Amino acid sequence: MRPLVSPGRQWRVPAVLPVAKAGGAVVLVAVGLLFADGDVVQLVLAVLAAAILLGWATRDVLAPVRLAADPEGITVVRGFAGRRHLPWSAVEAVTVDRRARRGLAGEVLEIDAGDSLYLFGRIDLGADPVEVAEALHAIRPD
Repeated sequence: MRPLVSPGRQWRVPAVLPVAKAGGAVVLVAVGLLFADGDVVQLVLAVLAAAILLGWATRDVLAPVRLAADPEGITVVRGFAGRRHLPWSAVEAVTVDRRARRGLAGEVLEIDAGDSLYLFGRIDLGADPVEVAEALHAIRPD
């Protein structure tokens, strides 16, 4: 596995995000205990939702850097907390997809590696996907 320390750039999940997710899990369990009123099913559902949220927070702690780039290529998060290095020759396109849903506009950075498509949102990157795409184009050797 390649180290993520390089002269290039890195984009990561904001540090406050896993803390907020863990706090949300605690609130879910507390609300489940408060309103279960003897109903085991409600309590189990609250604990299950809290466990899922804690798992999501754990991923943010184990793999905070979602995307890294240097002149050799890019490293992306793959799976729960794995990483995959892609040389620039394997990257076919770096684009930003803009969509409006339910009155809200969203942007997603798309990295097309031929057999794989990697998608990163603003929260994954801790930055605007358009700015990240511009930085990737600047880092990529011609």
